[in-house]
Amino acid sequence: MPDISPFVSIILPCRNEEKFIAGCLDSIISSDYPRERLEALVVDGMSEDGTRGIIARYTEHHKFIRMLENKKKITPCAFNIGIKNARGDIIIIMGVHAVYSEDYISKCVKYLRDYNADNVGGVMITAPRENTLKGKAIAQALSHRFGVGNSTFRTGVREPVFVDTVFGGCYKKEVFKRIGLFNERLARSQDIEFNMRLSKSGGRILLMPDVVCSYYAHSDFMPLLRHNWTNGVWAMLPLADSPIMPVSWRHFVPLAFISTLICSALFSLFLPVFVDLLLFVSSCYLLAAFYFSYKISLDRKDMRFLLIEPMVFASLHISYGLGSLWGAMRLLSLKRFWKDRVFKNL
Repeated sequence: MPDISPFVSIILPCRNEEKFIAGCLDSIISSDYPRERLEALVVDGMSEDGTRGIIARYTEHHKFIRMLENKKKITPCAFNIGIKNARGDIIIIMGVHAVYSEDYISKCVKYLRDYNADNVGGVMITAPRENTLKGKAIAQALSHRFGVGNSTFRTGVREPVFVDTVFGGCYKKEVFKRIGLFNERLARSQDIEFNMRLSKSGGRILLMPDVVCSYYAHSDFMPLLRHNWTNGVWAMLPLADSPIMPVSWRHFVPLAFISTLICSALFSLFLPVFVDLLLFVSSCYLLAAFYFSYKISLDRKDMRFLLIEPMVFASLHISYGLGSLWGAMRLLSLKRFWKDRVFKNL
């Protein structure tokens, strides 16, 4: 009998990823999905390291892998280039910093049909890039509810659940004809914004517990701080360039936290009551951080996590919150925000 599996196009954006591209492609090559019904489009943002050479070797030996160029170098442009060149009825967006289980593709395709979903994603198991205590602690924080809130694709689920966004995503191609492409004015948060548009239009985004990939997170504080600062900035800036609320309300929690601390500290210079507020908020946060760190140390059977995990949680939240504060100030300085989002809705 002829293979009736739907044709799947994988879109893999990358730029300067020589350390990760091979591992990611190897996991795709090891997929149990029929090779003749699969293509992998690696959309390279004009890499300046050895990435392009590595991709070229893979395209030479595996005809289902192709390289496309993304001269604009930003992620949403890579997504859109891939979508426009995709032959598949189903499109899966993958990240280079992840390694995928062999049944990842086949399960996504199956659940897309079985649940009549528009987008299916799985659980992202966060692993450290380096097997150090610091790396493990960062990975723990990025997969813990206290660290990332109700970002369920990071924290995991026990049963299928419809959510507001997933990592990557397996889409019906018709979704892009109905919703449009990714917003190229957003250098970050473009996937969240797209899924918000999809949900608002009545689309169904499904998170499945048995669809699994491993994501390799930064194992040092400085890259973590820079990455999280940028995430915080781009939790605010999309408000200027999207016709909808482009992020979830959970993305504003670190901004509220850091703003409360800063305002309390400033006002405490004039009104003693704000000293009490500052101490109360700080104490509650520290107690929560040490409590969850203690739970992690028990789960990992390593009490060293009790000492390092609170610092990781604080680094995660403060850097994101400060980034969001800077992003909010930049947002308020943009004329298009006031013209297109504020006054237009008055």
